[in-house]
Amino acid sequence: MNTEESVHIIPGGPELYAKTWKTSGSPLAVLAFIHGFSDHCNAYHDMFPTLASAGIEVRSFDQRGWGRSVKKPRDRGNTGPTSQVLSDIHSFLQSLPSHPDVPLFLMGHSMGGGQVLNYIFHPESPYNGDKTKRPNFAGVLLYSPLIAIDPSSRPSKLTVAAGRIVAKLIPHKQRYSPLDANLLSRDAAVVKEFVADTLCHDTGTFEGLAGMLDRGIWLEGMFAAGSGAWVKSEVPFWFGHGDGDRITSYAATKDFAKELAEKGGDVKFSSYEGAYHKLNAELPETKEKFLADVKAWMLAKVPEKKGVVVQDEVEGVETESGIETATPADADTDSKAKL
Repeated sequence: MNTEESVHIIPGGPELYAKTWKTSGSPLAVLAFIHGFSDHCNAYHDMFPTLASAGIEVRSFDQRGWGRSVKKPRDRGNTGPTSQVLSDIHSFLQSLPSHPDVPLFLMGHSMGGGQVLNYIFHPESPYNGDKTKRPNFAGVLLYSPLIAIDPSSRPSKLTVAAGRIVAKLIPHKQRYSPLDANLLSRDAAVVKEFVADTLCHDTGTFEGLAGMLDRGIWLEGMFAAGSGAWVKSEVPFWFGHGDGDRITSYAATKDFAKELAEKGGDVKFSSYEGAYHKLNAELPETKEKFLADVKAWMLAKVPEKKGVVVQDEVEGVETESGIETATPADADTDSKAKL
């Protein structure tokens, strides 16, 4: 497995650090990955090498304000408004080499998961603009997505209201907003590594933090607002969440997946008992199950691999539609807003 670092240049904007995890031969699929808050694409441990070893090429980038895309301290967390965030994602996706015979998947974690859902469903997203230029996804995957913050970690209404006022007056003012590292994983070594990683700087701007919360609020109210408030998608969706997550809401993800399925969406929801926020860096038994589920779901949508189960990749039951993972039976399953 080889890696290749590069730079993605945003038209009229900054240069963003990008990286590719290559397969040993021609890839069976390509996965574009969007990272979370106080995160960067090199912080996903052995997840990307594992996927690459299964024939899935991974392409990712450090978003504006995060990781190696930060050139000066004042750049930290300076993501811009949601319109800019989604435009950056769209620009990166459009820069990917086009291989019509190789399925393209999109995946987002945490904040990145909320961004991906807004990218797909929001009427004002660039994905829903010129549809002749939209990426052709074989599937979209979200894990621990920021649809809602878990009640135990949710900021007070007063804090949120004050933050919105500051965001309008001085949007680029930075605010140190640390994640509780102990809630990221049950693996103590992962927690220690996160704390020591200087690229995980826990700093946002008031504009960026408000935008992150607003994207979640829009997703929570998306279905209730009616079918005209969001753009339906025929793309298959996979959701994964640990029921021990106290950063993003497990219940919100499960409810969203259920409602999307009831609206006719092609949806798979996988639950991970006791798992915390970073499923890719959890205890070995959880991490291995998570990676096996992700690989199996994607490879089942590759023509040459459809319906094939590799025993050392996944424990589950083979069905006509792919892999049925071990999840609770009830787990499977409209407000216009300005960006």
